[in-house]
Amino acid sequence: MTSRLTASLTATLLLTTTLYTATTAHADDGPSVPPGTEATALAPVELDANDPDLKLPEGATLAEPKVLDIKQVVEDESGEERREDTNADVKFALQAEVLFPKDSARLSAAAKARLAAIAQEIESQNATRIRVFGFTDDLGSSAHGDVLSKQRANAVHQVLDAELNDPGVTFEVRGYGEDYPIASNSSEEGRKKNRRVEVSFARGEG
Repeated sequence: MTSRLTASLTATLLLTTTLYTATTAHADDGPSVPPGTEATALAPVELDANDPDLKLPEGATLAEPKVLDIKQVVEDESGEERREDTNADVKFALQAEVLFPKDSARLSAAAKARLAAIAQEIESQNATRIRVFGFTDDLGSSAHGDVLSKQRANAVHQVLDAELNDPGVTFEVRGYGEDYPIASNSSEEGRKKNRRVEVSFARGEG
C-alpha cells in the first residue's frame, strides 16, 4: 500500500510538472520576447501515458514534456538597466533615456561606457552571435518608431562591434518599433520601459 501510494504521488508530481511546463512555455512566448530568441531544451524524463497510477480526465493527453528554463532577473534601482540570465542566454535591456537624447539615435559618452561593459561580458561568454534589438513606445507614428528603433539598434551595434573588434562575431540588428512592449503604454512609466535597446547572446559553456 505504501509503495503504491509513493508511486502515485511521484507520478502525480511528474504529471503536474509536465503540464505546468507546457503552460509556462506558452506564457514565455509573450510579446516581450522577439521572434527567434526563445530558448528550448528536451526533457530528460519520459512518462508512460498508460501507467495506471497516472490519473487523467477522460479524453485528456499529456503535454509534450519540456525542461523548465530558470530565469534570473537583476534590475538596477532606477530601472534603467535590466539583466536577464537563463540556462541558454544572457540579455541586457537598457532604457533609451540612458543611451540617447530624446528622439535621437546619438549615443552619449556615458552610454558608450555602459556598452563597453556589456562587450566585456560578451567576451567572457565567448559569444559569437549577438542580437541587438531596438524598441519604442506607441507615441507618434508607427513608421517613425520603426525607423528610430532601428537607428538606435544600429548605433549600439557599431559601438559593440568596435569594442569587440572580432571578425568571428556576427550581429543580428533589428528595429521593432512599438512591437513587443514589456509594460503598458498607458503610463509614462510603462512607456519608459518600452523605449529600450536589448542586447542578447548565448551563454558560454565554461
